[in-house]
Amino acid sequence: MSQAVTTQNNTSSLTGLLLPLSDRTLLVPNVALAELIPYRAPQAASGLPEWLLGQVAWRDLRLPLLSFEAAAGGEAKVGSGARVAVLNALGGRPHVKFIALVLQGIPRSLRVEEDLRRADAPLSALELDAVQLGTEVAKVPDLVALEQLLADAGLI
Repeated sequence: MSQAVTTQNNTSSLTGLLLPLSDRTLLVPNVALAELIPYRAPQAASGLPEWLLGQVAWRDLRLPLLSFEAAAGGEAKVGSGARVAVLNALGGRPHVKFIALVLQGIPRSLRVEEDLRRADAPLSALELDAVQLGTEVAKVPDLVALEQLLADAGLI
């Protein structure tokens, strides 16, 4: 009987992460986050798109550090509580395993139930949906499109 209850609970919810940005909060599955690291100034180069802050070192790799806000048509901001989320790449490119996203704080974990309510909120081209989490609206990012943005710019 306990096995049936466990199976039922596994299908009705999953663990998500709320990623705080300067102008919105993103909701991603917890498996999207490889690691959270302290913010360090990226190695910038001239001629980069505004949404690409530069390259950041992580382990033995150099990852593109993106501002989701700027990529979605807003403004890139790095506040005093900035962190870097190293995300697992989802685009299926064998040479791209991770990308980095600047956050404005520490992600929060939460249980996401299957009856999650959609929110009536405008979406950018990089957002798949908006959901209502109590009084807060969170956006579901299109991480594959974010990676494609890097590919289209010739950066990966």
